[in-house]
Amino acid sequence: MANVLLDHVWKIYDGKVEAVKDANIAIEDKEFAVLVGPSGCGKTTTLRMIAGLEEITKGTIKIGDKVVNDVEPKDRDIAMVFQNYALYPHMTVYQNMSFGLRLRKFPKAEIDKRVKEAARILGIENLLDRKPKQLSGGQRQRVALGRAIVRDPKVFLFDEPLSNLDAKLRVQMRSELKKLHLRLNATMVYVTHDQVEAMTMADKIIVIRDGVVQQIDSPFNLYHYPKNTFVAGFIGSPAMNFLKATVVGKDGGLWIRLGNGILLKVPKIYEDELAEYKDKEILTGIRPEDIYDKMFAVAAKPENTVKAKVDILEPLGSQTILHASVGNDTIVASIDPKTEATVGQEMDLVFDMSMMRAFDLQTQRAIITKEKLESGLKDSKAVRVSENGNNS
Repeated sequence: MANVLLDHVWKIYDGKVEAVKDANIAIEDKEFAVLVGPSGCGKTTTLRMIAGLEEITKGTIKIGDKVVNDVEPKDRDIAMVFQNYALYPHMTVYQNMSFGLRLRKFPKAEIDKRVKEAARILGIENLLDRKPKQLSGGQRQRVALGRAIVRDPKVFLFDEPLSNLDAKLRVQMRSELKKLHLRLNATMVYVTHDQVEAMTMADKIIVIRDGVVQQIDSPFNLYHYPKNTFVAGFIGSPAMNFLKATVVGKDGGLWIRLGNGILLKVPKIYEDELAEYKDKEILTGIRPEDIYDKMFAVAAKPENTVKAKVDILEPLGSQTILHASVGNDTIVASIDPKTEATVGQEMDLVFDMSMMRAFDLQTQRAIITKEKLESGLKDSKAVRVSENGNNS
């Protein structure tokens, strides 16, 4: 296997459309890396440049120690799995999986060995004599994976391979792909627009927007320590709440003043970074799971408890998604499913301000350092209460 390095890579179409802008990405050997972002952000173009299906405009791409800028796709020792499976309808599963090896004149015994081993890994040994039309979507996806596995490439490339599957099968195949990565111990680069896929599968996530890499980090760090509002809003479901607020001084500390004069206390550990924003507007970010129904919160500080009007309730069994109005703002909270809240009523919500995020209104960049946020994560006080009244 091998690492993949993109060094100041650009892709410009027709001399003016910048699809990928100065991408610097390092994917380590045996790593599962996911390129994620909204449609049209440049993630698939980046993958196709690694594969050699798109020429780069500027920069350098390396696979292992070899610069592959001018190397043909067939000579890059990569295997690609596409969104539409790209199976030959007139061939059996065995023939589809062995096709690339037969083109390369591999011995029949070696082809047979590789195909049967890949079929065993993927659990499709009983399907080798079938044709694609006789297979389900999940089975076709496994065949496409098998065709890549038999190649034993340096790098596997996946272009949204699960997007044509139904929701239940996507969840199953995410697990299967992760197991496959662990079993093959291979370098994998995966493209998706689905942040849940990225979070559940990746060792490393590359978040892209408008052709620009926004942040490269582990799923945990992206979720807890986003570098800007785009990453903060894109990663996490339901998405982070963003509230325009003013930093004000009161009672010897700093507070966040929301619309309609609602005040929330800034934890002391964050005051140094926010001091320079005193009497200025910022964007405050708070995730739905860090807002609690007061009935199910322990050590709920009065200064972080606000009145909210319930607009919509979405019971999901394990949680209830609450849409509520707080002053002039609309927020989403993920609250205890045993809540007694009803649409139209007022209720008390507790904001876990240890988990607040703050962003510069102009640059959209994070204000509070990762080191301080790490301490805030440890200091988080808003704790759910279990059914018997004990801390969960």
